[in-house]
Amino acid sequence: MAQNRAAPSQAAEVGSSSPSGYQAAQGTLSNREQVVARVPVSPRVRWRVRVEERVALAFLFLCALVGILTTFAIVFILLSESLGFFRQVSLREFLTGTRWAPLFNPKSFGVLPLVTGTLLTTLIAIAVAAPMGLIVAVYLSEYASRRMRGVIKPTLEVLAGIPTVVYGYFALTFVTPLLQRFIPALEGFNALSAGLVMGIMILPTVASLSEDALSAVPNSLRYASLALGATRLQTTWGVVVPAAMSGISAAFLLGISRAVGETMIVAIAAGQQPTLTFNPLRAIETMTTYIVQIAMGDVPHGTLEYNTIFAVGLLLFVITLILNLVSEAFRARYKGVRL
Repeated sequence: MAQNRAAPSQAAEVGSSSPSGYQAAQGTLSNREQVVARVPVSPRVRWRVRVEERVALAFLFLCALVGILTTFAIVFILLSESLGFFRQVSLREFLTGTRWAPLFNPKSFGVLPLVTGTLLTTLIAIAVAAPMGLIVAVYLSEYASRRMRGVIKPTLEVLAGIPTVVYGYFALTFVTPLLQRFIPALEGFNALSAGLVMGIMILPTVASLSEDALSAVPNSLRYASLALGATRLQTTWGVVVPAAMSGISAAFLLGISRAVGETMIVAIAAGQQPTLTFNPLRAIETMTTYIVQIAMGDVPHGTLEYNTIFAVGLLLFVITLILNLVSEAFRARYKGVRL
């Protein structure tokens, strides 16, 4: 009985001493941390670490500087070379003229035919890529199994890796003859086949970015919609797609930028006739096609005709810059970040 009575007192003593024991353990750990933190490092090791950090920072800064300097160099070249053109041709004539014939007499420098040709092929391309890309993105994000996703995504990556010159000859030798069976008035070089194939080319870009936007939508929105009695189809198109619309819009704009700057497909399949038309059955010429035509031709360097490629290139740069800025604005809004 005396031993049993002593046991609670010993337990009380242990309980009362446990905080001090815990504090002692904490003190031991802190002492160990201090010992570890105070391990002496030789000056040679410190010097080597500092040198490595400085070299790494210098390399990263150099990479960033190269990108910035390249951008400024492109802008400087375009502006400086375009000044020689605009000293002889007014900006108003260049932007509002409806005839583009810098290599023939009488010379004319209205860039609208090139702009309309670029817009025509771009509109056809985005009319193909936007709905198809969105549908593919919705399927991959909301309906596809892991096995099916593993088949479709590599296929899209293969489409993105095909050279554009292959797309161009595919449009010229396969798509155009196929369309001529149903549209006899279709010319051999036309904007329709070039735009359709260009839409297939930018399809992976639109689908991939749209899928990322759809996947970023919180599952709580899906669960709430399903809990209210909505079907899976209603949830997808009534809740998920509107919630991801900012990211989807950015994907569409990036696809448009990609189509505006495309060269080889339109150079091979659309022709080289700068006509002011919105008829997709006729041959047209885009801004990029004209730049390739002059750069690969026999136009003397430094002449007014040669400087036209810099004026057209500057206009193309401004258009793509505006599209990229609008796209970044949508992406910033999508991420909840202000520009």
